[in-house]
Amino acid sequence: MTYSPESGSPHGHEDVPPVPQLTDEHLDRLEQGLRQAARVPGRAQELLNAVLEVSKELQLDAVLRRITDTACELVQARCGALGVLGDAERFSEVITSGFAAGGRSATGDGVPHGAGPLAALLDDRRPLHTRSHGGSGDPGDPAGAAGSTGSTGERLRTPTLLGVPIKVRDALYGNLYLAGKTTGESFTSEDEDLLVALAGAAGVAIENARLYQQVRQATEEFQRRLLPQMPDLDGMELQARYQPSTEAPRIGGDWYDLIHLPDRVPCLMLGDVMGHGIAAATVMSQISNMLRVIAFDEQEPPSRILHRLDSVLHELHGGPMATVIIARLEPEGTGRRLQWASAGHLPPLLIGPDRQARYPTAETGLPLGVDPDLPRYDHEEVMQPGTTVLLHTDGLVEHRTWPIDEGMQQAAAVAATLATEPLTELCDKLLTHREGFFHDDVAILAARLTP
Repeated sequence: MTYSPESGSPHGHEDVPPVPQLTDEHLDRLEQGLRQAARVPGRAQELLNAVLEVSKELQLDAVLRRITDTACELVQARCGALGVLGDAERFSEVITSGFAAGGRSATGDGVPHGAGPLAALLDDRRPLHTRSHGGSGDPGDPAGAAGSTGSTGERLRTPTLLGVPIKVRDALYGNLYLAGKTTGESFTSEDEDLLVALAGAAGVAIENARLYQQVRQATEEFQRRLLPQMPDLDGMELQARYQPSTEAPRIGGDWYDLIHLPDRVPCLMLGDVMGHGIAAATVMSQISNMLRVIAFDEQEPPSRILHRLDSVLHELHGGPMATVIIARLEPEGTGRRLQWASAGHLPPLLIGPDRQARYPTAETGLPLGVDPDLPRYDHEEVMQPGTTVLLHTDGLVEHRTWPIDEGMQQAAAVAATLATEPLTELCDKLLTHREGFFHDDVAILAARLTP
């Protein structure tokens, strides 16, 4: 989930939602399922592979899709569906696999409910195994409504049906049911045992995904309250984004800020504290607040502000490691003069109205916390109306399979194609061009000079 700062509350006093604690107690249910499968000669390895498949994902929708597809493969079913139970014991969603229209998700009144085998699983909550079954067209018939291809109203007719309930912490979550074997035979009792065991693993995977989602939401909310709102500035459009790592929900040390200095010059600031967790977030808060005060009080070039910040951090806090970039946007003619300095941080991405995007070649220095006596350097660029300066943390361009220079080239290429698009779209596309996957947290702060 991406955060836009318009609704941020940097000084809010609301209670931060508690972060759920992950436990291992549900592994007992998985172990029971594996033991049950071990009684099926020669097929325990098949189940183990299936369990590994459904455990690969952490996003809930991907988990549900993986469960449905894997179940079909495990027992050689032609098609299958996972009905997710909603309010009032009605199915809020059905995830399908193997139907003519392809896997799809249905919601609302068109989802099967009422009578039929699917409803029988709700009532009895035990495995359902029929040797012969034909689609009746009844809305509650999984071989009918759930197998519909949509506008054609086609109904699948199949000679055999196998269904099992899926429970999460002993509460019914939904039903998994499969129709028709690819071999033309009926489902066997061994197939039923395997599907029951897989359903146990599916419950664990669903619970993990739910907990992951809760932790991620709590993490984002905590981080959001540490970030500022964007001020309104004449002649300038502002956008900011924060997106946590998609690998694991964790509080990070990425931050951004923008202040209007007493000389009426906007000052953009962005940084990344080494590490993750509460400690990194605490240091991040200290650095951002201290930098705001120093920048506001001294009104000096960015290099001097960074030098002063490094010295104070060294004296008061033992010199925590962090990268920081500061940029002043001073009026010059019809545009602005960008004066910036970096402490080990990536240079700004400059995006012109001529659809050219580049990172200036410049000395970025070492991070804060290495040596407070290190020299810092100022750099300058002239920005014409329509030009965008975009600061970001390295999470936007880092990837384990390519060097960071390649990631920067990709980001610049994407930005160039969006140079004249709304700034909000440019920021969003920079996050989505990697299909929303990031190994590290990402913070973005962008300013565009309005014509």
